[in-house]
Amino acid sequence: MSKRVFRGSLLAQRRTMQMGSGIEFSEHREYSHGDDLRYLDWNIYARHGDLLLKRFQEEQDLHVYLMLDCSRSMAFGQPAKFDLARQLTAALAYIALADLDRIAVVAYADGIFTEFPITRGKARIMALMKFLEDLPTSGQDTNLAHAVQGLLHRGSRSGLAVVISDLFDEHGFQGGLDQLRHRRFDAHVLQLHDPKEADPNLLGDVEFVDMETESERMVTVTEKNVRTYKKLFQQHQQSVRDYCTNYGLGCTQSPSIVPFDDLVMSMMRTSAVGR
Repeated sequence: MSKRVFRGSLLAQRRTMQMGSGIEFSEHREYSHGDDLRYLDWNIYARHGDLLLKRFQEEQDLHVYLMLDCSRSMAFGQPAKFDLARQLTAALAYIALADLDRIAVVAYADGIFTEFPITRGKARIMALMKFLEDLPTSGQDTNLAHAVQGLLHRGSRSGLAVVISDLFDEHGFQGGLDQLRHRRFDAHVLQLHDPKEADPNLLGDVEFVDMETESERMVTVTEKNVRTYKKLFQQHQQSVRDYCTNYGLGCTQSPSIVPFDDLVMSMMRTSAVGR
């Protein structure tokens, strides 16, 4: 799903361009003042007098950060959005580990409350799945911007950042994604929702309980209220799509009843077409 090439530290499956020695010769380029003379192609210089530098391709590892929303709103639904979110996190992590990339899982709500630190190798998948299995939903609200600040303050190297969330963030989801973009992360949004959140079948006197703040409110729901709610929900979904389109971010939106393997395959096909 990565659209850009990042400088890695260990050999893996990701191609990046390097000057000088490497894995596979790619091309020459003309010498510019200040270039390291060690990388000159002396054979060409001896035959033709041309100053050309060798460029090679190396396969290096990518850092993949899976930012998993663990706020209480993710516990909504049957099955809960959080169940699918954890399955997707495990699947994407395994794909990255199988490609010899490095992964980290950042569990957040109103900030980062725990994380699975950066790791490498398929042998780590069982420890990761145990970590995900034991994760609770918690926090007083959702604050992606605060969580991204925590990630950046750790000095994390740029790479692919996948935000897995319902994006019900009263602080605005844009702030956190802005920070990732400005720090040159390749961001992908994976937004989940329960079908009842898109189309609530409610009329009459209803008591609503906010899952994150636990505040309660009695409301008489009319058909007009339902129409207004649906319009606002669709506007929120569209705002996520518009943001991702405007800034070139990957975006996947899905109801939480879709099997995780179907959703992962759909994401992979979309990424392949977009390359």
